[in-house]
Amino acid sequence: MNFVDIILDKRYGKALSDEQIDFFIRSVTEKTVPDYQVSSLLMAIVLNGMDDREMTTLTMKMASSGEMNDLSYVDGIAVDKHSTGGVGDKITPIVLPLCATFGVPGVKLSGRGLGFTGGTVDKFESIKGFNVQVAQEDFPKYLKNCGMVISGQTPSLAPADKILYALRDVTGTVDSIPLIASSIMSKKIAGGAEAIVLDVTCGSGAFMKTREDAEKLARAMISIGNLAGRKTVAVITDMDEPLGKAVGNVLEMQEVHEVLLGKGSEDVVEVACALASQMIILAGKNEGMSIEVLTEECRKRISDGTVLSKYYELISSQGGTILPTGAPDYVEKPFEEMRVPATSDGYISGIKADVIGHASVMLGAGRLTKEDNIDYGAGICFYKKVGDKVRRGDVVCSLYRGESATLADEKLFDVMEMVSDAISYSDTPVEPHKAVIDVIS
Repeated sequence: MNFVDIILDKRYGKALSDEQIDFFIRSVTEKTVPDYQVSSLLMAIVLNGMDDREMTTLTMKMASSGEMNDLSYVDGIAVDKHSTGGVGDKITPIVLPLCATFGVPGVKLSGRGLGFTGGTVDKFESIKGFNVQVAQEDFPKYLKNCGMVISGQTPSLAPADKILYALRDVTGTVDSIPLIASSIMSKKIAGGAEAIVLDVTCGSGAFMKTREDAEKLARAMISIGNLAGRKTVAVITDMDEPLGKAVGNVLEMQEVHEVLLGKGSEDVVEVACALASQMIILAGKNEGMSIEVLTEECRKRISDGTVLSKYYELISSQGGTILPTGAPDYVEKPFEEMRVPATSDGYISGIKADVIGHASVMLGAGRLTKEDNIDYGAGICFYKKVGDKVRRGDVVCSLYRGESATLADEKLFDVMEMVSDAISYSDTPVEPHKAVIDVIS
């Protein structure tokens, strides 16, 4: 088979055959085709798209380019959850133990943060002793311990996707729904899930800036999942402002603990319950409860300490330390470095999530390259959200660094200016953002 012929077929808008896609992915994985030819085909896909069959074939070939995680030992249906990314997204540490209280087994392979979106593995690693590198052969032991296990993704998981993503990142071919959808779903399918719940974020802090684009991506991934034999549901959530009140690793895990003590931000609880409800239904563990009743039951278990007990089990199971006070013991203590005041009387009308994400990276909470070290104590804590009334001078948020870290004054003031400029005000009342926008199945 000639790779140039495949490029030409897609250039002229033809649908690629299963055999052509198989040849494409094998050539990428075995590195038998030059990068410039692969990049040319990627650009042709960006320009001319792919139909549902092509996307599904591409997804399955990428998933099978490396090891496929076998979850046949799981008692019941293995349901996975994936977020397309955002700022302040701390949902997995809540959803895993919440679902476990309903008997839904949780096997979660997660990544580290890169850029302004935080990584779930980094957040769990901010707890002293917590082991995020669990060997796959040990997963059954951890599931038996507490019904949950979370681990970092291995390099052998969908290696073709990693190669293609690196090329897309430097050739202007990231922004393509078929390529985004197949990239995400290939990792979920390689992870062994039988059913998948997708948290598709939209807004300034998400990859998809509009609801329309978020729905297009969601429908593409649902189509792939269903054609691949995986029941798939998507929840469209808001990421126009940071989720919850904390951005940063320890700060977000402290907020998780507050949520599970029944004192958390309403938007975090709403998103967590919406995703968990869909996962519980797909796992067949809702015991006849309607989605409305199930969602209320999820809220009840969060507020009454049921989920908190499971959360402690997860931490202890993977070596994490819990203090006598009941709080997890973190590797770094956040230190409040500066407070950012409201610059106007009125109502908060907007908090640009992408700018806040970049500001938290500047404070040390994230990475610009995979090799960067992070300050686990760094981040931003908000005391006001969109819709809240403020007076000029009220504290809107605080900037944090780790207690043992240092931060140059010049950088600190740059961050303060960024954050201040990211917050907008209105003279008239503003409706708070709706955290859950839609559910698509």
